Amino acid sequence: MISDEVPPDWSALLALQRATHATLQVLAAELVDLDLTASEINALANLADGRGRTISELGKAVGVRPTTLSSVLDRLERRDHITRGARPGDRRVVVVELTAAGREAATAIRESITRIEQRALEGRSAAEIAVLRQSLEILAGMPA
Repeated sequence: MISDEVPPDWSALLALQRATHATLQVLAAELVDLDLTASEINALANLADGRGRTISELGKAVGVRPTTLSSVLDRLERRDHITRGARPGDRRVVVVELTAAGREAATAIRESITRIEQRALEGRSAAEIAVLRQSLEILAGMPA
């Protein structure tokens, strides 16, 4: 149940959608030289730590089904940002890893994300940021 303090015409999901749209516009403007889609940016940002991921792990991290992720990975592979290969010891499992070009793009993406977050959260207390993080994790964990 939503608190009586929340205006009846306010929607957390619509506010999240507006925030996502605004964030993606700023991110796209900062990364225009990379010529990547939002989905490609999301995938590379989640691989930026350099750790290979299975397609299901990466799908979970980016918030899409592995079948939906497939076309994104096809484009990233064609552009030499990622490779897909069998996991050592289990050839049935496909692991996605960054190439040198992918690491360069992923680093630029993570640096841009960090700058945008710093600007957006400037002046916010640690407690406010913790509430925001918790709220986003709740919304991200909603069942489909």
